[in-house]
Amino acid sequence: MSTLTSPPTSSGSGEKISRRRGWRAKAAGVVLAALALTTGVAAPAPAAANPYERGPDPTTASIEATAGSFATSTVTVSRLAVSGFGGGTIYYPTTTTAGTFGAISIAPGFTATQSSIAWLGPRLASQGFVVFTIDTLTTSDQPDSRGRQLLASLDYLTQQSSVRSRIDSTRLGVVGHSMGGGGTLEAARSRPSLQAAVPLTGWDLTKNWSTLRVPTLVVGAQSDTVAPVASHSIPFYTSLPTTLDRAYLELRGASHFAPNSPNTTIAKYTLSWLKRFIDNDARYEQFLCPIPSTSLSISDYRGNCPHNG
Repeated sequence: MSTLTSPPTSSGSGEKISRRRGWRAKAAGVVLAALALTTGVAAPAPAAANPYERGPDPTTASIEATAGSFATSTVTVSRLAVSGFGGGTIYYPTTTTAGTFGAISIAPGFTATQSSIAWLGPRLASQGFVVFTIDTLTTSDQPDSRGRQLLASLDYLTQQSSVRSRIDSTRLGVVGHSMGGGGTLEAARSRPSLQAAVPLTGWDLTKNWSTLRVPTLVVGAQSDTVAPVASHSIPFYTSLPTTLDRAYLELRGASHFAPNSPNTTIAKYTLSWLKRFIDNDARYEQFLCPIPSTSLSISDYRGNCPHNG
Protein backbone atom coordinates (compact mmCIF):
# COMPACT_ATOMS: atom_id res chain seq x y z
CA MET A 1 0.00 0.00 0.00
CA SER A 2 1.35 3.37 -0.91
CA THR A 3 2.10 5.79 1.89
CA LEU A 4 2.62 8.80 -0.36
CA THR A 5 -0.93 9.54 -1.41
CA SER A 6 -3.65 11.29 0.52
CA PRO A 7 -7.26 10.10 0.57
CA PRO A 8 -9.13 10.82 -2.69
CA THR A 9 -11.07 14.07 -2.69
CA SER A 10 -14.43 14.93 -4.23
CA SER A 11 -12.66 16.70 -7.06
CA GLY A 12 -11.07 13.42 -8.26
CA SER A 13 -7.44 14.60 -7.88
CA GLY A 14 -4.84 12.71 -9.88
CA GLU A 15 -1.61 11.09 -8.83
CA LYS A 16 0.53 14.25 -8.97
CA ILE A 17 -1.85 16.21 -6.78
CA SER A 18 -2.17 13.28 -4.36
CA ARG A 19 1.59 12.99 -4.04
CA ARG A 20 2.02 16.72 -3.53
CA ARG A 21 -0.63 16.70 -0.81
CA GLY A 22 0.96 13.61 0.74
CA TRP A 23 4.33 15.36 1.02
CA ARG A 24 2.63 18.48 2.40
CA ALA A 25 0.91 16.34 5.03
CA LYS A 26 4.23 14.78 5.97
CA ALA A 27 5.93 18.16 6.20
CA ALA A 28 3.06 19.46 8.32
CA GLY A 29 3.41 16.45 10.57
CA VAL A 30 7.10 17.18 11.13
CA VAL A 31 6.33 20.80 12.00
CA LEU A 32 3.54 19.82 14.38
CA ALA A 33 5.72 17.24 16.04
CA ALA A 34 8.43 19.82 16.59
CA LEU A 35 5.82 22.20 17.98
CA ALA A 36 4.65 19.54 20.39
CA LEU A 37 8.19 19.00 21.66
CA THR A 38 8.72 22.71 22.34
CA THR A 39 5.30 23.58 23.72
CA GLY A 40 4.15 20.35 25.29
CA VAL A 41 0.94 20.51 23.22
CA ALA A 42 -0.02 17.22 21.58
CA ALA A 43 0.06 17.38 17.78
CA PRO A 44 -2.98 16.04 15.92
CA ALA A 45 -2.42 12.82 13.98
CA PRO A 46 -1.86 13.31 10.23
CA ALA A 47 -4.55 12.03 7.87
CA ALA A 48 -4.21 8.35 6.99
CA ALA A 49 -3.55 7.21 3.44
CA ASN A 50 -6.43 5.65 1.53
CA PRO A 51 -6.85 2.26 3.25
CA TYR A 52 -8.15 0.63 0.05
CA GLU A 53 -5.11 1.24 -2.13
CA ARG A 54 -3.53 -2.03 -3.19
CA GLY A 55 -0.25 -2.42 -4.99
CA PRO A 56 2.51 0.03 -5.95
CA ASP A 57 1.96 3.41 -7.57
CA PRO A 58 0.60 2.68 -11.06
CA THR A 59 2.32 3.58 -14.31
CA THR A 60 1.28 3.19 -17.93
CA ALA A 61 3.53 0.15 -18.09
CA SER A 62 1.99 -1.42 -15.00
CA ILE A 63 -1.64 -1.04 -16.12
CA GLU A 64 -0.81 -2.37 -19.58
CA ALA A 65 1.12 -5.36 -18.22
CA THR A 66 -0.32 -8.84 -18.54
CA ALA A 67 0.15 -9.34 -14.80
CA GLY A 68 0.28 -7.10 -11.77
CA SER A 69 2.29 -7.27 -8.55
CA PHE A 70 0.17 -9.86 -6.72
CA ALA A 71 0.66 -13.62 -7.01
CA THR A 72 -2.71 -15.31 -7.58
CA SER A 73 -4.43 -18.63 -7.15
CA THR A 74 -7.78 -20.08 -8.25
CA VAL A 75 -10.80 -21.86 -6.84
CA THR A 76 -13.15 -23.81 -9.10
CA VAL A 77 -16.82 -23.51 -8.11
CA SER A 78 -19.11 -26.26 -9.41
CA ARG A 79 -22.56 -25.28 -10.65
CA LEU A 80 -23.84 -28.10 -8.44
CA ALA A 81 -22.58 -26.30 -5.34
CA VAL A 82 -24.37 -22.99 -5.95
CA SER A 83 -27.79 -21.64 -6.81
CA GLY A 84 -28.82 -18.71 -8.96
CA PHE A 85 -25.93 -18.98 -11.44
CA GLY A 86 -23.82 -21.63 -13.13
CA GLY A 87 -20.67 -21.79 -11.05
CA GLY A 88 -17.32 -20.48 -12.26
CA THR A 89 -13.72 -19.77 -11.33
CA ILE A 90 -12.46 -17.46 -8.57
CA TYR A 91 -9.10 -15.76 -9.05
CA TYR A 92 -7.63 -14.14 -5.96
CA PRO A 93 -4.38 -12.66 -4.60
CA THR A 94 -2.61 -15.16 -2.36
CA THR A 95 -1.22 -12.60 0.10
CA THR A 96 -2.74 -12.53 3.56
CA THR A 97 -0.97 -9.36 4.68
CA ALA A 98 -2.36 -6.71 2.30
CA GLY A 99 -5.82 -6.47 3.84
CA THR A 100 -9.10 -7.31 2.18
CA PHE A 101 -9.78 -6.76 -1.52
CA GLY A 102 -12.60 -5.45 -3.63
CA ALA A 103 -14.36 -8.09 -5.72
CA ILE A 104 -15.77 -8.34 -9.24
CA SER A 105 -18.00 -10.84 -11.02
CA ILE A 106 -17.70 -11.17 -14.80
CA ALA A 107 -20.39 -12.67 -17.05
CA PRO A 108 -19.93 -14.08 -20.57
CA GLY A 109 -22.11 -13.39 -23.59
CA PHE A 110 -24.87 -15.23 -25.45
CA THR A 111 -23.98 -18.90 -26.18
CA ALA A 112 -20.61 -18.44 -24.44
CA THR A 113 -19.09 -19.83 -21.26
CA GLN A 114 -16.68 -18.38 -18.73
CA SER A 115 -13.75 -19.50 -20.88
CA SER A 116 -14.55 -16.66 -23.28
CA ILE A 117 -13.68 -14.02 -20.69
CA ALA A 118 -11.27 -16.07 -18.53
CA TRP A 119 -8.23 -13.97 -19.49
CA LEU A 120 -9.57 -11.07 -17.41
CA GLY A 121 -9.61 -13.19 -14.23
CA PRO A 122 -5.90 -13.50 -13.45
CA ARG A 123 -5.12 -10.17 -15.09
CA LEU A 124 -7.37 -8.20 -12.73
CA ALA A 125 -6.70 -10.41 -9.69
CA SER A 126 -2.95 -9.85 -10.00
CA GLN A 127 -3.63 -6.11 -9.70
CA GLY A 128 -5.40 -6.54 -6.37
CA PHE A 129 -8.97 -7.80 -6.78
CA VAL A 130 -10.88 -11.01 -6.14
CA VAL A 131 -12.41 -11.90 -9.51
CA PHE A 132 -15.19 -14.39 -10.27
CA THR A 133 -15.66 -15.41 -13.90
CA ILE A 134 -19.02 -17.14 -13.99
CA ASP A 135 -21.00 -19.49 -16.16
CA THR A 136 -24.68 -18.74 -16.60
CA LEU A 137 -27.50 -21.18 -15.93
CA THR A 138 -27.92 -21.66 -19.68
CA THR A 139 -25.89 -20.13 -22.48
CA SER A 140 -29.06 -18.56 -23.93
CA ASP A 141 -29.98 -16.57 -20.81
CA GLN A 142 -31.04 -13.00 -21.58
CA PRO A 143 -29.50 -9.83 -20.05
CA ASP A 144 -32.02 -9.46 -17.22
CA SER A 145 -31.31 -13.05 -16.13
CA ARG A 146 -27.57 -12.52 -16.46
CA GLY A 147 -27.87 -9.46 -14.25
CA ARG A 148 -29.56 -11.46 -11.52
CA GLN A 149 -26.90 -14.15 -11.87
CA LEU A 150 -24.10 -11.63 -11.49
CA LEU A 151 -25.66 -10.46 -8.23
CA ALA A 152 -26.17 -14.05 -7.05
CA SER A 153 -22.51 -14.78 -7.76
CA LEU A 154 -21.41 -11.74 -5.76
CA ASP A 155 -23.58 -12.88 -2.86
CA TYR A 156 -22.01 -16.33 -3.02
CA LEU A 157 -18.53 -14.83 -3.28
CA THR A 158 -18.94 -12.63 -0.20
CA GLN A 159 -21.08 -14.92 1.97
CA GLN A 160 -20.24 -18.55 1.17
CA SER A 161 -17.08 -18.88 -0.87
CA SER A 162 -13.82 -20.17 0.56
CA VAL A 163 -12.22 -16.76 -0.06
CA ARG A 164 -14.94 -14.65 1.54
CA SER A 165 -12.63 -13.55 4.39
CA ARG A 166 -10.35 -11.93 1.80
CA ILE A 167 -13.13 -9.70 0.43
CA ASP A 168 -14.49 -6.33 1.52
CA SER A 169 -18.19 -6.87 0.80
CA THR A 170 -18.80 -3.11 0.57
CA ARG A 171 -16.52 -2.80 -2.47
CA LEU A 172 -18.00 -4.77 -5.34
CA GLY A 173 -18.36 -4.39 -9.09
CA VAL A 174 -19.66 -6.15 -12.21
CA VAL A 175 -18.28 -6.67 -15.70
CA GLY A 176 -19.73 -8.56 -18.64
CA HIS A 177 -19.48 -9.17 -22.37
CA SER A 178 -22.31 -8.85 -24.92
CA MET A 179 -25.50 -10.05 -23.17
CA GLY A 180 -23.29 -10.26 -20.11
CA GLY A 181 -22.64 -6.56 -20.70
CA GLY A 182 -26.37 -5.99 -20.77
CA GLY A 183 -26.52 -8.04 -17.58
CA THR A 184 -23.89 -5.76 -16.09
CA LEU A 185 -26.16 -2.75 -16.64
CA GLU A 186 -29.16 -4.68 -15.30
CA ALA A 187 -27.23 -5.67 -12.15
CA ALA A 188 -25.97 -2.13 -11.56
CA ARG A 189 -29.46 -0.69 -11.91
CA SER A 190 -30.88 -3.29 -9.51
CA ARG A 191 -28.17 -2.86 -6.87
CA PRO A 192 -27.04 0.79 -6.58
CA SER A 193 -24.69 -0.12 -3.73
CA LEU A 194 -22.26 -1.55 -6.31
CA GLN A 195 -19.17 0.57 -6.79
CA ALA A 196 -18.48 0.08 -10.52
CA ALA A 197 -19.86 -1.44 -13.71
CA VAL A 198 -18.10 -2.12 -17.04
CA PRO A 199 -20.24 -3.51 -19.89
CA LEU A 200 -18.00 -4.74 -22.71
CA THR A 201 -19.58 -4.49 -26.20
CA GLY A 202 -22.88 -4.85 -24.40
CA TRP A 203 -26.17 -6.00 -25.91
CA ASP A 204 -29.57 -5.19 -24.39
CA LEU A 205 -32.99 -4.29 -25.73
CA THR A 206 -33.27 -1.69 -22.97
CA LYS A 207 -31.70 1.58 -24.09
CA ASN A 208 -32.64 3.90 -21.22
CA TRP A 209 -30.47 3.63 -18.10
CA SER A 210 -31.32 6.97 -16.57
CA THR A 211 -32.08 5.41 -13.18
CA LEU A 212 -28.68 3.71 -12.90
CA ARG A 213 -26.54 5.13 -10.07
CA VAL A 214 -23.32 3.10 -10.28
CA PRO A 215 -20.18 4.60 -11.90
CA THR A 216 -20.17 3.01 -15.35
CA LEU A 217 -17.58 2.65 -18.12
CA VAL A 218 -19.30 1.60 -21.36
CA VAL A 219 -16.93 -0.10 -23.81
CA GLY A 220 -18.04 -0.35 -27.44
CA ALA A 221 -16.34 -1.62 -30.59
CA GLN A 222 -16.24 0.53 -33.72
CA SER A 223 -16.82 -2.37 -36.14
CA ASP A 224 -19.32 -4.31 -34.01
CA THR A 225 -22.05 -5.77 -36.21
CA VAL A 226 -23.70 -7.84 -33.45
CA ALA A 227 -24.32 -4.95 -31.04
CA PRO A 228 -23.57 -1.87 -33.19
CA VAL A 229 -22.47 1.05 -31.06
CA ALA A 230 -25.08 3.33 -32.65
CA SER A 231 -27.91 1.19 -31.26
CA HIS A 232 -26.29 -0.23 -28.12
CA SER A 233 -23.19 1.19 -26.40
CA ILE A 234 -23.70 4.83 -27.36
CA PRO A 235 -27.38 4.94 -26.31
CA PHE A 236 -26.43 3.12 -23.11
CA TYR A 237 -23.86 5.80 -22.34
CA THR A 238 -25.90 8.84 -23.34
CA SER A 239 -28.91 7.67 -21.31
CA LEU A 240 -26.87 7.55 -18.08
CA PRO A 241 -27.39 10.55 -15.78
CA THR A 242 -25.02 13.39 -16.63
CA THR A 243 -24.30 13.74 -12.91
CA LEU A 244 -23.02 10.16 -12.76
CA ASP A 245 -19.37 9.24 -13.11
CA ARG A 246 -19.57 7.71 -16.57
CA ALA A 247 -17.39 7.17 -19.62
CA TYR A 248 -17.66 5.75 -23.13
CA LEU A 249 -14.66 4.02 -24.71
CA GLU A 250 -14.85 2.90 -28.33
CA LEU A 251 -12.27 0.41 -29.59
CA ARG A 252 -10.97 1.44 -33.01
CA GLY A 253 -11.63 -1.13 -35.74
CA ALA A 254 -12.62 -3.80 -33.21
CA SER A 255 -15.38 -6.37 -33.53
CA HIS A 256 -18.04 -7.49 -31.07
CA PHE A 257 -15.72 -10.27 -29.93
CA ALA A 258 -12.76 -8.07 -28.94
CA PRO A 259 -13.32 -8.85 -25.22
CA ASN A 260 -12.92 -12.59 -25.86
CA SER A 261 -9.13 -12.45 -26.12
CA PRO A 262 -6.45 -10.50 -24.26
CA ASN A 263 -6.78 -6.83 -25.15
CA THR A 264 -4.51 -4.21 -23.64
CA THR A 265 -6.91 -1.29 -24.15
CA ILE A 266 -9.82 -3.12 -22.53
CA ALA A 267 -7.62 -4.26 -19.65
CA LYS A 268 -5.97 -0.92 -18.86
CA TYR A 269 -9.17 1.13 -18.81
CA THR A 270 -11.26 -1.54 -17.09
CA LEU A 271 -8.57 -1.85 -14.42
CA SER A 272 -8.30 1.91 -14.00
CA TRP A 273 -12.08 2.28 -13.70
CA LEU A 274 -12.36 -0.52 -11.14
CA LYS A 275 -9.44 0.82 -9.12
CA ARG A 276 -10.78 4.34 -9.20
CA PHE A 277 -14.27 3.46 -8.00
CA ILE A 278 -14.09 0.13 -6.15
CA ASP A 279 -10.87 1.02 -4.32
CA ASN A 280 -11.50 4.77 -4.42
CA ASP A 281 -7.89 4.92 -5.57
CA ALA A 282 -7.16 8.40 -6.94
CA ARG A 283 -3.77 7.23 -8.20
CA TYR A 284 -5.63 5.84 -11.23
CA GLU A 285 -7.45 9.06 -12.04
CA GLN A 286 -4.52 10.10 -14.24
CA PHE A 287 -5.42 7.38 -16.76
CA LEU A 288 -9.07 8.48 -16.97
CA CYS A 289 -8.80 12.27 -16.67
CA PRO A 290 -8.23 14.31 -18.69
CA ILE A 291 -10.30 12.38 -21.25
CA PRO A 292 -8.00 10.00 -23.18
CA SER A 293 -7.32 11.10 -26.75
CA THR A 294 -8.27 9.10 -29.81
CA SER A 295 -5.43 6.87 -30.97
CA LEU A 296 -4.62 3.78 -32.98
CA SER A 297 -6.66 1.78 -30.45
CA ILE A 298 -9.37 4.31 -29.44
CA SER A 299 -11.80 5.77 -31.99
CA ASP A 300 -13.91 7.67 -29.44
CA TYR A 301 -13.77 8.46 -25.72
CA ARG A 302 -16.31 10.53 -23.79
CA GLY A 303 -16.83 11.14 -20.11
CA ASN A 304 -17.06 13.55 -17.22
CA CYS A 305 -13.87 14.85 -15.62
CA PRO A 306 -12.86 15.22 -12.91
CA HIS A 307 -14.74 12.38 -11.31
CA ASN A 308 -17.02 12.89 -8.34
CA GLY A 309 -16.52 9.58 -6.56
